[in-house]
Amino acid sequence: MTMLSRVLGLARDIVFANFLGATAAADAFFVAFKIPNFLRRLFAEGAFSQAFVPVLSEYRERRSIEAVQGLVNKVSGALGGSLLLVTGIAVVGAPVLTALFAPGFYMADDTTRYQLTSEMIRITFPYLLLISLTGFCGAVLNSYGRFAVPAFTPVLLNITLICAVVFASPYFDEPAFALAWGVMAAGFLQLTFQLPFIHGLRLTPKPSWDLQDEGVKRILALMGPAIFGVSVSQINLLLDTVLASFLPLGSVSWLYYSDRLVELPLGVFAIAISTVILPSLSRQRANNSREGFSATLDWAIKMVLLIGLPSAVALIILATPILMTLFQYDKLTVGDVGMAAMSLQAYSLGLLAFMLIKVLAPGYFSQLDTKTPVTIGIKAMVANMMMNVIFVVPLHYFWQIGHVGLALATSLAAVLNAALLYRGLRLKQVYTPMPGFGATLLRMTMAAMAMALVLAMLLPEPPLWENWQWLDRLINLLWICAAGVVTYFSALFVSGGRPRDFKAASNTQG
Repeated sequence: MTMLSRVLGLARDIVFANFLGATAAADAFFVAFKIPNFLRRLFAEGAFSQAFVPVLSEYRERRSIEAVQGLVNKVSGALGGSLLLVTGIAVVGAPVLTALFAPGFYMADDTTRYQLTSEMIRITFPYLLLISLTGFCGAVLNSYGRFAVPAFTPVLLNITLICAVVFASPYFDEPAFALAWGVMAAGFLQLTFQLPFIHGLRLTPKPSWDLQDEGVKRILALMGPAIFGVSVSQINLLLDTVLASFLPLGSVSWLYYSDRLVELPLGVFAIAISTVILPSLSRQRANNSREGFSATLDWAIKMVLLIGLPSAVALIILATPILMTLFQYDKLTVGDVGMAAMSLQAYSLGLLAFMLIKVLAPGYFSQLDTKTPVTIGIKAMVANMMMNVIFVVPLHYFWQIGHVGLALATSLAAVLNAALLYRGLRLKQVYTPMPGFGATLLRMTMAAMAMALVLAMLLPEPPLWENWQWLDRLINLLWICAAGVVTYFSALFVSGGRPRDFKAASNTQG
């Protein structure tokens, strides 16, 4: 279901590129969409779930169904009431919010992007309330092993936005406003879609406001630090958007298109695995199953390495042809593709780290440890800010590619974050690699190198991609990718890798 969601998300971005390109309106919409979408990741896939699921799992294991229903009621009331207030303030203060998240738009001589962004934020920001409540429902469903429904829900967003562009945009003077209204409509659809499944669990929320409730207080105490611990990479990406607003026209869009391609393997595999292991880790902690806890983490790390390593290598080598095949039509120029390709390669350097963070962080939050990932997250964020200065300034003033420096700094900060999270789990002795882990990693590395060689040999010169029609580009890209996949898994098998190396141990179940 996550794969379906991400593939449709890619189709959505292809439509965006064709209708919006890298124009002022595109930059404005991407900022107006990124703010609630960033907060969606915090709530639906990040801090809220990491704080709520362990507490809900404990209630489910140790308390009555009445106690679970009471927790659901009070958390939904606290979450909904708080976000209703935040949404109201944001809608009224949209110009201030624009100046805060895109200060370059505000300070520019041409204020078109600033005005467009402010108007669109008033339309898109209520999405935060709706999608956060959707994330709350999804966390409940995940806790009860109902993973398919929350994973499918983003499909509705992508379908709604595609329809908004294709069918509604002709009725707007500026097509980007059709997308803004589509975002709000998608929020309603996603929330109402999940409610019947929550009702099927007999846990339909009856919101009540009680911040003094024991469970609510525990979740709030965990949630604040968790925002830093699990979402540093996303915060760094948001900082990229803030800084990109000072860079030349199109920089926000170039970063958006390249980030979306990195998000495909990240969302399909890392977030899906993270979603699945968090309830298991929480139950294993509640049952004091240290061996099962470690085995679950080991399986998750190996699965991320299995997919993340070749994905990163392939995106670096195939950045330009992938972007040309998917996006370079009508509004998006060849020059835009070249700029986006450079930032895609920079982001790809950190792809494996982005994915590892998603599966390492639950190792802390399932044990109700928020202090360690917060400390690590702050270190990574500070490092990212320092590297922004080191990379962006010279790249912008000498080569006008400052956006590449933003992507590179974000990737290196993610590497630092992942390394420190891994080191912390080893020092706490809650994770020990299973026997044969090192040999498996070596095989995957060798297989990725063999794949890289094949891709480089098969890759045509860029001018050929520019002259080909869409179908020619697609056919060539597909067979090159297929050759890479066959090479990678064949090399992995020849070097001794077997499916049993990536099979979850029996003591990870639960």
